[in-house]
Amino acid sequence: MSEVISIASQKGGVGKTTTAVNLAASLADIGKKVLLLDIDPQSNTTTSLGFTRSDYEFNIYHVLIGNKRLSEVILSTNIKNLKLVPSNIGLVGIEKEFYNPKKKNRELVLKDRLKEVSSRFDFIIIDSPPALGSITINALSASDYIIIPIQCEFFALEGLAQLLNTVSLLKKTINPKLKIKGFLPTMYSGQNNLSKQVLADLKHHFKSKLFYMKKNSKECIVVPRNVKIAESPSFGKPVTTYASTSKGSTAYRDLATVIVRG
Repeated sequence: MSEVISIASQKGGVGKTTTAVNLAASLADIGKKVLLLDIDPQSNTTTSLGFTRSDYEFNIYHVLIGNKRLSEVILSTNIKNLKLVPSNIGLVGIEKEFYNPKKKNRELVLKDRLKEVSSRFDFIIIDSPPALGSITINALSASDYIIIPIQCEFFALEGLAQLLNTVSLLKKTINPKLKIKGFLPTMYSGQNNLSKQVLADLKHHFKSKLFYMKKNSKECIVVPRNVKIAESPSFGKPVTTYASTSKGSTAYRDLATVIVRG
């Protein structure tokens, strides 16, 4: 069975999609079979891998409403071992479907759909919307773990308590196996005092939930503010392919190594 990891934050612009795409690509690069699910109506994960709307007819929306099986919408990418389930703006319509109180187990629709393909992959990475709506709840209900990107900027921890409360509630009700895999500092700049302060705050509050290449290391994995990371989506490639030797690429490869190590 695959390990299902949601990349989630109700705050936008924190590197959530960037993390989903590059973690998935890095896991694939080290030989793991990976399925990347784009369940954000903005479909940035889909376009980050070079796909346009004309490249596919069906997407995750059709799976969630029951018109298609998950296996029928999976796309092959240009990266060996990496498959993609695309999204598009039509996914916003699923909120109305999920908020229907007559719909039983509406929080478990995605989990049910994943059963068909879970044995085919080592990892399933889910990029969820920047909100704690029904789509994100479905993602977390289907996941074993959650990774929370936190940008090293002002208001970095804003709203985090709400997300942590949601995770706690889901553990008590729908998904008792859900665990926080870790917090990932993003957009870090070593020349910026604010970045340093945010990172220090994260180490103070969540030291055991940061990612470290070496045990007992004081230096956790951080994703730097890096122009190559910003450029890569416009080329339809993860930064690990677009600029494989960049600092951003190194950070995500290190993250993948730590996750595989367990």
